[in-house]
Amino acid sequence: MHDFQYRNGVLYAEAVPVTDIADQYGTPTYVYSRQTLEHNYLEYTQALQGHDARVCYAVKANSNIAVLNVLARLGAGFDIVSVGELERVLLAGGQAKQVVFSGVGKQTHEMQRALEVGIHCFNIESTAELERLQQVASDMDRCAAISIRVNPDVDVRTHPYIATGMKENKFGISMAQVDSVYTHASKLSHINIIGVDCHIGSQLTEIGPYLDALQRLLELIDRLQDQGIAIRHLDLGGGLGVRYADETPPSIADFIAQLLQLLNGRPLQLVLEPGRSICANAGILLTRVEYLKTNEKKHFAIVDSGMNDLLRPALYSAWQRIIPVRNDIAGITRCYDIVGPICETGDFMAKQRQLVLNAGDILAIQQAGAYGFAMASNYNSRNRAAEVMVDDSQAHLVRQRETLEQQWAHEQLLPHE
Repeated sequence: MHDFQYRNGVLYAEAVPVTDIADQYGTPTYVYSRQTLEHNYLEYTQALQGHDARVCYAVKANSNIAVLNVLARLGAGFDIVSVGELERVLLAGGQAKQVVFSGVGKQTHEMQRALEVGIHCFNIESTAELERLQQVASDMDRCAAISIRVNPDVDVRTHPYIATGMKENKFGISMAQVDSVYTHASKLSHINIIGVDCHIGSQLTEIGPYLDALQRLLELIDRLQDQGIAIRHLDLGGGLGVRYADETPPSIADFIAQLLQLLNGRPLQLVLEPGRSICANAGILLTRVEYLKTNEKKHFAIVDSGMNDLLRPALYSAWQRIIPVRNDIAGITRCYDIVGPICETGDFMAKQRQLVLNAGDILAIQQAGAYGFAMASNYNSRNRAAEVMVDDSQAHLVRQRETLEQQWAHEQLLPHE
């Protein structure tokens, strides 16, 4: 489900023509649909209704505070990987007690802040991190609630950059080591074990790997129970895929139904950390065609967005649908590579797309709500894009377009000799 549809030849975001957004705020601009965000989040909570569960939105997917606020109003929890994401959640109205802190490189000051505000738990990824958290919690005279992230060595057949649950990945603790780490953690004075955590990868379109990982975690929980270590929650992470091209991911309802069937009434709180499946199809990136260029082999559409605005295609050859914001324009259909202005051959939005194009046309890059602006940069000293949230017939600017002065506001010249 998404709320970007054509009406009389013009693409709308909910009840707002995106041409109006482009006219008012320029391009490139990210546009988000509040209705789609809410619908996607509520699909999780409705499927989990009647069960002990916690849905913690993965902030890394899209960290705009307006997006976080929409979800916080619905009662969402949040999965964070930095103190910056924690502060965004708090600023957006999220509750610290609904936050889980993931990530392999938590720093001392980040642990201190998380303990200070009272987050739900830390997802521990190494014995070194466990020892540091014990020291930080002891110094603060606090008790740190933890889950230990298990690396179950499950092959999820996704892009290697977003696979996280195999032995060669940097994440988590191996199944061969994790029992002893739990035993050690149970003896630490300022550590409170409450859960088991796992995250096997991103953009997964099959349920099988989740069920495989879940079964391995349940076996671990049983072993820990025999050792006198009681586990209260099972965090299966996120990673459920969305449809960019011809993928056929399971529905959220079917995904959760199969997880609950395997849990079979165990007295465990199920924690999920969805990101992409909540916000990907809730956003588009508007970009304008600056030039059309043809050489002996190729037709190029040179647009005003680049890999600094949307990194996914350059980073791992991600495919996203691109459509014109007006679909009633007559002309010759050609096969275009959609490329940006960045001085890199890898700066492309898409390749070999059949489109009718003219200079000045505006295109919408779909499924851009996840890992779009969140991965943006100032490469080539380009300003980062504006962000707009549409709520029915209202379009709200939720991030102003960056200015050149803001880019170098924190830089300084050397003093004159």
